[in-house]
Amino acid sequence: MATAHRTPPAPQPQLYRFSPLDFAAVGLFVAVAGFFAFAGDLLVPFLRQVAPSPASASYAANFLWFGSVGFVAILATRRVVGRDLRVLATRPWFTLLMIPASVIAMMIFTALVVTAGGDVQTSANQEGLQELMQQVPAWLMVPLVVLIGPFVEEYIFRHLLIGKLSRKVNIWICCALSVILFAAMHIAGKEAITLTALLPYLAMGGTLVFVYVWTGKNLMFSYFVHAAKNLLAVVFIYAIPPELYDQLQQVQT
Repeated sequence: MATAHRTPPAPQPQLYRFSPLDFAAVGLFVAVAGFFAFAGDLLVPFLRQVAPSPASASYAANFLWFGSVGFVAILATRRVVGRDLRVLATRPWFTLLMIPASVIAMMIFTALVVTAGGDVQTSANQEGLQELMQQVPAWLMVPLVVLIGPFVEEYIFRHLLIGKLSRKVNIWICCALSVILFAAMHIAGKEAITLTALLPYLAMGGTLVFVYVWTGKNLMFSYFVHAAKNLLAVVFIYAIPPELYDQLQQVQT
């Protein structure tokens, strides 16, 4: 009797063609990001009138930004998401084991890269996020930082920049663009773009690019790794008492 072998799903080129929804999502993402980076101060007087605190204003702005882009991204990727989830479901133990393993590898790789850079410091983006988490309850931060944000970033920097663009441009060029633009997006408009500030995000972006390509351009696997890493950061920040956290920050500086 012949042995049945599980074969991978047939390639579906139509899923990797740019659609109007892709252009709409990217246009919205870039437009809002550019506005906040270079003209965000124009919103300060308005936000002070409608928001009870700067933290709530920052949270609301980010939630509306990522939420709107995320809604369009879900519409654009609904078929890809379904296919990738079905692929992961065929090997559940691999998925369950490799997601935490990938997060650990990312943390180790990031620590090595940052340490090799010499000047270890917390980026302005990271400091702002940590400060926001100390003022906004966890039940509000988890949907933004763990669910919506990672999906939007994986959609743009992995699915579009590698999965779709690689049909027209060499995949290694696409991977390099993904890593560089992912890192630059996290600090643009917040601080000077220097190698020291970029290093943590370059390492994180490099790891996410690797797992995305390694799993056959599986958007959901890279999303789960990204979300798991962010969830770990959220748990870590909320689990540490504010007084102890301030002391740790002073020791680092």
